[in-house]
Amino acid sequence: MTLQIYDTMERQKVPFVPRTEGEVAMYVCGPTVYDVPHLGHGRTALTYDMIRRYMEWCGYTVTVASNVTDIDDKIIARAEDEGRTEPDVAAEFTAAYDQQMERLGIIPAESRPHATQFIDGMIDIIHDLVERDAAYVVPEKGVYFSVVGLSDYGRLAGRSLSQLLDDAGQRVDVDTDKRSPLDFALWKAAKPGEPSWQTPWGVGRPGWHTECVAMSLSALGPDFDIHGGGDDLCFPHHQNEWAQVTATGQPFARHWVHSAMVNVAGEKMSKSLGNFTNLAEAIDSSGPRALRLLALQTHYRRAMEMGRDALSAASTAVDRLDAFHRRMSASDVDLTSDETMPESIDSFTASMNDDFGTPAALDQAFSLVREANSDLDNGKTQMAGLRARTALTLLTALGIEIGAEESILGEGPDNEEIERLIEERQKARSDRNFDAADQIRDQLAASGIVVEDTADGVIWHRA
Repeated sequence: MTLQIYDTMERQKVPFVPRTEGEVAMYVCGPTVYDVPHLGHGRTALTYDMIRRYMEWCGYTVTVASNVTDIDDKIIARAEDEGRTEPDVAAEFTAAYDQQMERLGIIPAESRPHATQFIDGMIDIIHDLVERDAAYVVPEKGVYFSVVGLSDYGRLAGRSLSQLLDDAGQRVDVDTDKRSPLDFALWKAAKPGEPSWQTPWGVGRPGWHTECVAMSLSALGPDFDIHGGGDDLCFPHHQNEWAQVTATGQPFARHWVHSAMVNVAGEKMSKSLGNFTNLAEAIDSSGPRALRLLALQTHYRRAMEMGRDALSAASTAVDRLDAFHRRMSASDVDLTSDETMPESIDSFTASMNDDFGTPAALDQAFSLVREANSDLDNGKTQMAGLRARTALTLLTALGIEIGAEESILGEGPDNEEIERLIEERQKARSDRNFDAADQIRDQLAASGIVVEDTADGVIWHRA
């Protein structure tokens, strides 16, 4: 089955046909760095990491560009409130974001453009639009894009131009200097004390929508394969990106992909609702693999629950996977062979090719885990190994690593030291020196290491 992707612009699943055979160029809207990342940032990053990993597993060479918006109203406001510079604020929260992405195991993007590095490119784009009469200058305010010239404006949001105009006409804060209430700022005249750059239209700074146009085209060129981000960016941000490029006559993104929001206790997560959840704290409490598993259990286009109960259940599921790997490793099961089950691989691929159907794909992997455990219970070691290897292959394709367990706090003895202590404990038990054996077990327990004596031998894991 050919990979089918739900294209927001088309409002349906469409076959994925890349610009260049065997290659994928994907742009993912990155963070505006004025605060620490929250669970919504984590969900978005995990979604596009999943897409990247699966496409690479299928044999594509994937190039990802993901920007950093380091000039924005919120960055300016925080710098002013704290008596700092905008670059200082942006640098702090870029580092905070990057740290949590590394903890989540997100594969770094090949291109990481920062908005302030592309000002000249933005000015060139705006100049071209003004020359085409697709944009106009409002003295002492900036440059605005003229939406009325695009009959398809609103298509990405699933609204017609007339519907959007009707909605805009109901607002009380319409700017009368604009030709249409839907027109948006490409360049903003500078206010006192703000970061600014000199242009043919006066001193100012870029509009958000122009930033991503300049960065995506610079990183990937026109007609790149996938433009992604959270569905809160669909309108107006992505719609306004599309408008600018379309007005120049260039092809832009072939496919528009949007991931849904995160709910906490059934509500969309936001600071205004008081349920803003710090991503670092969630990773600290549940571990990065639990967050990844939880994200995969919900289709990327559906809003997902990421409350404490959901995270706890995902963490328990990860523990079961680790216990499965320990059991297989301690038995006579061969986990090193390349032989897997073609029918299970095919079922997994069919699920993933249906718009990245991770819930069904995960079911394939967990079914294999259950069946492998049952095979081992019944002495079917060879079949247990075949199912176990297939399950590990599928989990790896989804970015879930088991067997190399994580220490959430980053403390305690390393694996080599743990194995040495367990060997000492086994020798003490053989010598019937049970007090010494218990002391070693207590020492390991104090370091967060759980030791299990099973019929297949001693296995351990981090608590």
